[in-house]
Amino acid sequence: MASFVLKPARLCCVVRTGGFKSLFSAYRTGNALNSSRSYATEGDKGPPKIYTKTGDKGFSSTFTGDRRPKEDHLFEALGNTDELSSAIGLAREFCLDKGHTFTYQLDKIQCILQDVGSNIATPRSSARESHIKKTTFTAQPIADLENWIDTLTEELPPLTNFILPSGGKGSAALHLARTVCRRAERSVAPIVRSGEADPDVAKFLNRLSDYLFTAARYAAKKEGNEAKIYKRPE
Repeated sequence: MASFVLKPARLCCVVRTGGFKSLFSAYRTGNALNSSRSYATEGDKGPPKIYTKTGDKGFSSTFTGDRRPKEDHLFEALGNTDELSSAIGLAREFCLDKGHTFTYQLDKIQCILQDVGSNIATPRSSARESHIKKTTFTAQPIADLENWIDTLTEELPPLTNFILPSGGKGSAALHLARTVCRRAERSVAPIVRSGEADPDVAKFLNRLSDYLFTAARYAAKKEGNEAKIYKRPE
């Protein structure tokens, strides 16, 4: 699985493989995960292995060291967040092909989703102060999304009809990412309500779906494409 890569205070937007156990073990041993060093132990001459076998019995670890079944709601939320980042990555590639200027925002969002994952992977009921210090999620990314939404909206006509996911490959892919974002938000909501994750995580995902909808409309407009309008079937 692709793991969320942590570093002190913030997350590094780098995708590592080897699962959460490698991530947590590296933190406990003090290894810097944002360096170019591999997961191989000191003196190991062989290449690092992608598989760790620690999840073969259907359990995985949180950042705090809890072992939980893989169907636990926490891992469901992590999986949805990871899928969301992948969906945004695909949309970004389509948007890059068309030269859209907002792709740097998608880059930043993917990095922030790493932070979201780390916060979710740190249940507050078992977290020590050192865990919380490394994974606290703040409100600044929410403010950034709102600013980006307002800026993109200024160049869009008023929305007077229900639109369907369409408007070109970039726009349609952003709509798809929006629906994945809604699912991620739904899976994170009970974790936040239980006090196990920061409230701003759920707020960020809520605002992110609005951003992706706006960006999809913006991409279609800039490409000269018209989104399909909902019409009641006759």
